[in-house]
Amino acid sequence: MDSEQVLSVGEVAKRSGVAVSTIHFYERKGLIEGWRSGGNQRRYPRKILRRIAIIRIAQRAGIPLATIAEHLAKLPNRNVSAAQWHDLSSEWRDELNSRIVSLTQLRDQLEGCIGCGCLSLSDCPLRNPEDKLAEEGAGPQLLS
Repeated sequence: MDSEQVLSVGEVAKRSGVAVSTIHFYERKGLIEGWRSGGNQRRYPRKILRRIAIIRIAQRAGIPLATIAEHLAKLPNRNVSAAQWHDLSSEWRDELNSRIVSLTQLRDQLEGCIGCGCLSLSDCPLRNPEDKLAEEGAGPQLLS
């Protein structure tokens, strides 16, 4: 590989804006790949910068590392194309939209809890969803 296309771990850290320890962590998790030089130093292809950028964007959006790894494993070990990025971001967008709906519902249910003040409602959508614990009596059965 052309020496201009190969980066040391320090160069990757500087150019990607992440710590060296983060690069090692990503490698241990199988998110990126590198190799050891003849002098036993870590080396990475320049294209790793785009993969790290994708990982950072996904993490910022709250995508779990396991999900990121699962999606990156489907991609060939080369630069991610615009079409591949579109596919990745579409899947993650759907996941984020689902989370937004869930969090909105949680927020709206939380207001009822705040009104109660003591979580002693016999029908609590947060601590007693669908009133599954009603047969055990009124109040916060899970908090007892």
